[in-house]
Amino acid sequence: MKLRIKGSSLRLRLTQGEIRELGEGRAVEEHVPFAAQALTYRLKRDPEILEITAFYTGNIIEILVPDRAAVQWCGSEQVALARSQPVPGGELRIALEKDFACLAPRTDEDESDNFPHPAQGTSKVC
Repeated sequence: MKLRIKGSSLRLRLTQGEIRELGEGRAVEEHVPFAAQALTYRLKRDPEILEITAFYTGNIIEILVPDRAAVQWCGSEQVALARSQPVPGGELRIALEKDFACLAPRTDEDESDNFPHPAQGTSKVC
């Protein structure tokens, strides 16, 4: 799972395997190690919430997705889920996306579990 943070937005991209895990009800998480501690970012389903919701507590970014929305998304061709969450002073934009393989080969990244790019066979590049 990839995390992109830009301003007041969080964007998570999930591989096919991670989508399967989420669809089966398991949390998906990654850790970014630093010298004294790690940053953890986690995505998991929650049967009690109504909208995608993000929390930040103790070096953990946790994004919860309503069960129904997660099951539908994981089992469909739908590419993304998104929400703008109100926060003090504005909003936090949250996007969950299926991670597509790039059309141009990348030697520094394993894309073997990414979703096939929908424009495969055209001249577009990621």
